[in-house]
Amino acid sequence: MTATATDVALLHELEPVVAENLDRHLSLAKEWHPHDYVPWSEGRDFGFLGGEDWSAEQSRLDPVAKVAMITNLLTEDNLPSYHREIATRFGRDGAWGTWVGRWTAEEGRHGIAIRDYLVVTRGVDPVELERARMDYMTAGYDSGDKTALEAVVYVSFQELATRVSHRNTGKATGCPIAEQLLSRIATDENLHMVFYRNIVAAALDRAPNEAMTAIANEVMNFSMPGANMAGFTRNAVTIAKAGIYDQRLHHDEVIMPILRHWDIFEREDLTGDGARARDELAGFMKDLDDQAARFVDRREEQRARVAARASSAAV
Repeated sequence: MTATATDVALLHELEPVVAENLDRHLSLAKEWHPHDYVPWSEGRDFGFLGGEDWSAEQSRLDPVAKVAMITNLLTEDNLPSYHREIATRFGRDGAWGTWVGRWTAEEGRHGIAIRDYLVVTRGVDPVELERARMDYMTAGYDSGDKTALEAVVYVSFQELATRVSHRNTGKATGCPIAEQLLSRIATDENLHMVFYRNIVAAALDRAPNEAMTAIANEVMNFSMPGANMAGFTRNAVTIAKAGIYDQRLHHDEVIMPILRHWDIFEREDLTGDGARARDELAGFMKDLDDQAARFVDRREEQRARVAARASSAAV
Protein backbone atom coordinates (compact mmCIF):
# COMPACT_ATOMS: atom_id res chain seq x y z
CA MET A 1 0.00 0.00 0.00
CA THR A 2 1.33 3.41 -0.98
CA ALA A 3 -0.18 6.34 0.89
CA THR A 4 -1.30 9.29 -1.22
CA ALA A 5 -0.13 12.82 -0.50
CA THR A 6 -3.65 13.67 0.66
CA ASP A 7 -3.68 10.69 3.02
CA VAL A 8 -0.33 11.62 4.55
CA ALA A 9 -1.39 15.25 4.96
CA LEU A 10 -4.65 14.23 6.62
CA LEU A 11 -2.83 11.88 9.01
CA HIS A 12 -0.56 14.75 10.04
CA GLU A 13 -3.48 17.16 10.40
CA LEU A 14 -5.37 14.70 12.60
CA GLU A 15 -2.44 14.15 15.00
CA PRO A 16 -3.77 16.62 17.63
CA VAL A 17 -7.19 14.94 17.47
CA VAL A 18 -5.53 11.57 17.98
CA ALA A 19 -3.61 12.91 20.98
CA GLU A 20 -6.78 14.36 22.49
CA ASN A 21 -8.69 11.12 22.03
CA LEU A 22 -5.78 9.04 23.31
CA ASP A 23 -5.85 11.07 26.53
CA ARG A 24 -9.62 10.63 26.69
CA HIS A 25 -9.29 6.89 26.21
CA LEU A 26 -6.65 6.53 28.90
CA SER A 27 -8.83 8.47 31.34
CA LEU A 28 -11.79 6.13 30.74
CA ALA A 29 -10.10 2.74 30.33
CA LYS A 30 -10.15 0.74 33.55
CA GLU A 31 -7.40 -1.73 34.41
CA TRP A 32 -8.52 -5.36 34.39
CA HIS A 33 -6.78 -8.71 34.51
CA PRO A 34 -7.62 -11.77 32.39
CA HIS A 35 -6.83 -14.18 35.24
CA ASP A 36 -9.67 -12.72 37.33
CA TYR A 37 -12.24 -14.03 34.87
CA VAL A 38 -11.09 -17.66 34.74
CA PRO A 39 -12.44 -20.32 37.17
CA TRP A 40 -9.03 -21.86 37.84
CA SER A 41 -10.43 -24.24 40.45
CA GLU A 42 -12.11 -26.18 37.63
CA GLY A 43 -8.77 -26.89 35.94
CA ARG A 44 -6.96 -30.21 35.89
CA ASP A 45 -4.12 -31.88 33.98
CA PHE A 46 -4.52 -33.25 30.48
CA GLY A 47 -3.16 -36.60 29.35
CA PHE A 48 0.35 -35.33 28.56
CA LEU A 49 0.90 -34.75 32.29
CA GLY A 50 -0.86 -37.92 33.36
CA GLY A 51 -4.35 -36.46 33.60
CA GLU A 52 -7.41 -36.88 31.40
CA ASP A 53 -7.61 -35.64 27.83
CA TRP A 54 -10.61 -33.69 26.56
CA SER A 55 -13.86 -35.40 25.59
CA ALA A 56 -17.08 -33.85 24.34
CA GLU A 57 -19.16 -34.65 27.42
CA GLN A 58 -16.86 -32.48 29.55
CA SER A 59 -18.12 -29.30 27.90
CA ARG A 60 -21.12 -27.46 29.31
CA LEU A 61 -21.39 -25.28 26.19
CA ASP A 62 -24.04 -26.06 23.61
CA PRO A 63 -22.97 -26.37 19.94
CA VAL A 64 -23.91 -22.78 19.05
CA ALA A 65 -21.99 -21.31 21.99
CA LYS A 66 -18.95 -23.40 21.04
CA VAL A 67 -19.03 -22.11 17.47
CA ALA A 68 -19.37 -18.49 18.60
CA MET A 69 -16.65 -18.75 21.26
CA ILE A 70 -14.19 -20.40 18.87
CA THR A 71 -14.91 -17.91 16.08
CA ASN A 72 -14.47 -14.95 18.41
CA LEU A 73 -11.28 -16.36 19.89
CA LEU A 74 -9.66 -17.17 16.56
CA THR A 75 -10.54 -13.70 15.33
CA GLU A 76 -8.76 -12.21 18.36
CA ASP A 77 -5.79 -14.54 17.78
CA ASN A 78 -4.77 -12.77 14.59
CA LEU A 79 -3.69 -9.69 16.55
CA PRO A 80 -0.15 -9.68 15.08
CA SER A 81 -1.66 -9.20 11.62
CA TYR A 82 -3.97 -6.44 12.83
CA HIS A 83 -1.06 -4.68 14.55
CA ARG A 84 0.89 -4.79 11.30
CA GLU A 85 -2.08 -3.34 9.43
CA ILE A 86 -2.54 -0.30 11.66
CA ALA A 87 1.15 0.26 12.39
CA THR A 88 1.85 0.33 8.64
CA ARG A 89 -0.90 2.86 8.01
CA PHE A 90 -0.77 5.04 11.12
CA GLY A 91 2.95 4.89 11.85
CA ARG A 92 4.85 4.28 15.08
CA ASP A 93 5.64 7.87 16.01
CA GLY A 94 3.78 10.52 17.97
CA ALA A 95 0.22 10.10 19.18
CA TRP A 96 -0.63 7.70 16.37
CA GLY A 97 2.23 5.40 17.38
CA THR A 98 1.31 5.56 21.07
CA TRP A 99 -2.25 4.63 20.21
CA VAL A 100 -1.14 1.69 18.06
CA GLY A 101 0.85 0.29 20.99
CA ARG A 102 -1.88 0.85 23.55
CA TRP A 103 -4.59 -0.62 21.31
CA THR A 104 -2.45 -3.70 20.65
CA ALA A 105 -1.78 -4.23 24.36
CA GLU A 106 -5.46 -3.98 25.23
CA GLU A 107 -6.54 -6.27 22.42
CA GLY A 108 -3.87 -8.82 23.36
CA ARG A 109 -5.58 -9.77 26.61
CA HIS A 110 -8.83 -10.73 24.87
CA GLY A 111 -7.47 -13.88 23.29
CA ILE A 112 -5.57 -14.76 26.47
CA ALA A 113 -8.69 -14.56 28.63
CA ILE A 114 -11.02 -16.43 26.27
CA ARG A 115 -8.51 -19.23 25.68
CA ASP A 116 -7.79 -19.65 29.38
CA TYR A 117 -11.52 -19.86 30.11
CA LEU A 118 -12.14 -22.44 27.39
CA VAL A 119 -9.16 -24.62 28.31
CA VAL A 120 -9.73 -24.53 32.07
CA THR A 121 -13.46 -25.27 31.78
CA ARG A 122 -12.86 -27.79 28.96
CA GLY A 123 -15.40 -25.95 26.87
CA VAL A 124 -13.89 -27.01 23.53
CA ASP A 125 -11.35 -29.50 22.25
CA PRO A 126 -7.98 -27.80 22.97
CA VAL A 127 -6.20 -29.82 20.29
CA GLU A 128 -8.60 -28.77 17.55
CA LEU A 129 -8.51 -25.22 18.87
CA GLU A 130 -4.71 -25.07 18.69
CA ARG A 131 -4.66 -26.53 15.19
CA ALA A 132 -7.22 -23.95 14.08
CA ARG A 133 -5.14 -21.17 15.66
CA MET A 134 -2.04 -22.32 13.82
CA ASP A 135 -3.87 -22.45 10.50
CA TYR A 136 -5.56 -19.08 10.87
CA MET A 137 -2.53 -17.20 12.14
CA THR A 138 -0.39 -18.71 9.39
CA ALA A 139 -2.88 -17.41 6.84
CA GLY A 140 -2.89 -14.05 8.62
CA TYR A 141 -5.07 -11.07 7.80
CA ASP A 142 -4.60 -8.66 4.92
CA SER A 143 -7.04 -5.79 4.43
CA GLY A 144 -5.70 -5.12 0.96
CA ASP A 145 -4.74 -1.66 -0.23
CA LYS A 146 -6.78 0.43 2.20
CA THR A 147 -5.54 3.93 2.81
CA ALA A 148 -5.12 5.11 6.38
CA LEU A 149 -8.46 6.93 6.13
CA GLU A 150 -10.22 3.79 4.87
CA ALA A 151 -8.57 1.75 7.62
CA VAL A 152 -9.77 4.04 10.40
CA VAL A 153 -13.28 4.02 8.92
CA TYR A 154 -13.24 0.22 8.74
CA VAL A 155 -12.16 -0.27 12.34
CA SER A 156 -14.85 2.15 13.53
CA PHE A 157 -17.45 -0.33 12.33
CA GLN A 158 -15.43 -3.47 13.03
CA GLU A 159 -14.82 -2.63 16.68
CA LEU A 160 -18.52 -2.10 17.27
CA ALA A 161 -19.37 -5.31 15.40
CA THR A 162 -16.93 -7.19 17.62
CA ARG A 163 -18.46 -5.63 20.72
CA VAL A 164 -21.93 -6.83 19.70
CA SER A 165 -20.65 -10.30 18.86
CA HIS A 166 -18.79 -10.73 22.16
CA ARG A 167 -21.69 -9.40 24.21
CA ASN A 168 -24.25 -11.71 22.61
CA THR A 169 -21.89 -14.69 22.68
CA GLY A 170 -21.55 -14.23 26.43
CA LYS A 171 -25.31 -14.37 26.82
CA ALA A 172 -25.51 -17.47 24.60
CA THR A 173 -23.06 -19.46 26.75
CA GLY A 174 -25.47 -19.69 29.67
CA CYS A 175 -22.43 -19.34 31.95
CA PRO A 176 -22.32 -16.28 34.24
CA ILE A 177 -18.52 -16.30 34.27
CA ALA A 178 -18.23 -16.39 30.48
CA GLU A 179 -20.86 -13.68 30.17
CA GLN A 180 -18.97 -11.48 32.62
CA LEU A 181 -15.70 -12.07 30.76
CA LEU A 182 -17.11 -11.33 27.32
CA SER A 183 -18.95 -8.29 28.63
CA ARG A 184 -15.61 -6.99 29.94
CA ILE A 185 -14.01 -7.58 26.54
CA ALA A 186 -16.96 -5.88 24.83
CA THR A 187 -16.32 -2.80 26.97
CA ASP A 188 -12.77 -2.61 25.59
CA GLU A 189 -14.10 -2.92 22.04
CA ASN A 190 -16.60 -0.13 22.63
CA LEU A 191 -13.90 2.24 23.86
CA HIS A 192 -11.81 1.40 20.80
CA MET A 193 -14.78 2.09 18.56
CA VAL A 194 -15.33 5.50 20.16
CA PHE A 195 -11.68 6.43 19.56
CA TYR A 196 -11.80 5.54 15.87
CA ARG A 197 -15.28 7.01 15.41
CA ASN A 198 -14.06 10.35 16.77
CA ILE A 199 -11.08 10.37 14.43
CA VAL A 200 -13.34 9.80 11.42
CA ALA A 201 -15.66 12.59 12.63
CA ALA A 202 -12.68 14.95 12.60
CA ALA A 203 -11.68 13.72 9.14
CA LEU A 204 -15.21 14.42 7.89
CA ASP A 205 -14.92 18.01 9.03
CA ARG A 206 -11.54 18.46 7.35
CA ALA A 207 -12.00 16.45 4.15
CA PRO A 208 -15.73 15.68 3.86
CA ASN A 209 -15.78 14.30 0.33
CA GLU A 210 -12.75 12.06 0.78
CA ALA A 211 -14.06 10.79 4.13
CA MET A 212 -17.56 10.21 2.77
CA THR A 213 -16.18 8.18 -0.13
CA ALA A 214 -14.14 6.07 2.30
CA ILE A 215 -17.19 5.53 4.52
CA ALA A 216 -19.37 4.39 1.63
CA ASN A 217 -16.69 2.03 0.34
CA GLU A 218 -16.07 0.46 3.74
CA VAL A 219 -19.74 -0.01 4.61
CA MET A 220 -20.66 -1.49 1.25
CA ASN A 221 -17.66 -3.84 1.20
CA PHE A 222 -17.55 -4.65 4.90
CA SER A 223 -16.48 -8.08 6.11
CA MET A 224 -15.32 -9.23 9.51
CA PRO A 225 -11.55 -9.76 9.89
CA GLY A 226 -12.13 -13.49 10.42
CA ALA A 227 -13.76 -13.92 7.00
CA ASN A 228 -10.79 -15.92 5.68
CA MET A 229 -10.95 -18.32 8.62
CA ALA A 230 -11.61 -21.97 7.73
CA GLY A 231 -15.33 -22.65 8.06
CA PHE A 232 -16.16 -18.99 8.66
CA THR A 233 -19.19 -18.87 6.35
CA ARG A 234 -20.73 -21.96 7.94
CA ASN A 235 -20.03 -20.62 11.42
CA ALA A 236 -21.42 -17.20 10.53
CA VAL A 237 -24.70 -18.81 9.44
CA THR A 238 -24.92 -20.70 12.75
CA ILE A 239 -24.23 -17.50 14.67
CA ALA A 240 -26.79 -15.56 12.64
CA LYS A 241 -29.52 -18.17 13.08
CA ALA A 242 -28.96 -17.98 16.84
CA GLY A 243 -29.31 -14.19 16.79
CA ILE A 244 -25.79 -13.62 18.07
CA TYR A 245 -24.75 -11.56 15.05
CA ASP A 246 -26.92 -11.20 11.96
CA GLN A 247 -27.88 -8.67 9.29
CA ARG A 248 -30.48 -7.07 11.57
CA LEU A 249 -27.91 -6.43 14.28
CA HIS A 250 -25.34 -5.33 11.69
CA HIS A 251 -27.75 -2.73 10.33
CA ASP A 252 -29.41 -1.60 13.57
CA GLU A 253 -26.62 -1.83 16.16
CA VAL A 254 -23.44 -1.34 14.14
CA ILE A 255 -23.75 0.61 10.90
CA MET A 256 -26.67 2.97 11.52
CA PRO A 257 -25.62 4.21 14.99
CA ILE A 258 -22.24 5.29 13.67
CA LEU A 259 -23.67 6.87 10.52
CA ARG A 260 -26.11 8.82 12.70
CA HIS A 261 -23.28 9.92 14.98
CA TRP A 262 -21.51 11.35 11.94
CA ASP A 263 -24.74 12.99 10.66
CA ILE A 264 -24.06 11.35 7.33
CA PHE A 265 -27.49 11.88 5.82
CA GLU A 266 -27.90 15.42 7.20
CA ARG A 267 -24.54 16.89 6.19
CA GLU A 268 -24.55 19.88 3.86
CA ASP A 269 -20.82 19.98 3.07
CA LEU A 270 -20.70 17.16 0.51
CA THR A 271 -20.20 17.77 -3.20
CA GLY A 272 -19.17 15.78 -6.25
CA ASP A 273 -17.83 12.32 -5.41
CA GLY A 274 -18.77 12.74 -1.76
CA ALA A 275 -22.41 13.49 -2.53
CA ARG A 276 -22.58 10.62 -5.00
CA ALA A 277 -21.03 8.24 -2.46
CA ARG A 278 -23.64 9.23 0.12
CA ASP A 279 -26.46 8.61 -2.35
CA GLU A 280 -25.04 5.20 -3.16
CA LEU A 281 -24.68 4.42 0.54
CA ALA A 282 -28.31 5.41 1.17
CA GLY A 283 -29.46 2.91 -1.46
CA PHE A 284 -27.22 0.23 -0.01
CA MET A 285 -28.56 0.78 3.51
CA LYS A 286 -32.12 0.48 2.24
CA ASP A 287 -31.26 -2.84 0.58
CA LEU A 288 -29.48 -4.05 3.73
CA ASP A 289 -32.52 -3.17 5.83
CA ASP A 290 -34.78 -5.11 3.46
CA GLN A 291 -32.45 -8.12 3.49
CA ALA A 292 -32.32 -8.04 7.28
CA ALA A 293 -36.11 -7.99 7.51
CA ARG A 294 -36.41 -10.98 5.18
CA PHE A 295 -33.79 -12.91 7.13
CA VAL A 296 -35.54 -12.30 10.45
CA ASP A 297 -38.89 -13.35 8.95
CA ARG A 298 -37.40 -16.60 7.62
CA ARG A 299 -35.69 -17.30 10.94
CA GLU A 300 -38.92 -16.79 12.88
CA GLU A 301 -40.81 -19.05 10.48
CA GLN A 302 -38.16 -21.76 10.91
CA ARG A 303 -38.27 -21.45 14.69
CA ALA A 304 -42.06 -21.72 14.63
CA ARG A 305 -41.87 -24.91 12.57
CA VAL A 306 -39.32 -26.42 14.96
CA ALA A 307 -41.47 -25.50 17.95
CA ALA A 308 -44.56 -26.99 16.29
CA ARG A 309 -42.77 -30.27 15.58
CA ALA A 310 -41.51 -30.42 19.16
CA SER A 311 -45.02 -29.77 20.47
CA SER A 312 -46.48 -32.49 18.27
CA ALA A 313 -43.85 -34.99 19.36
CA ALA A 314 -44.60 -34.25 23.01
CA VAL A 315 -48.29 -35.05 22.63
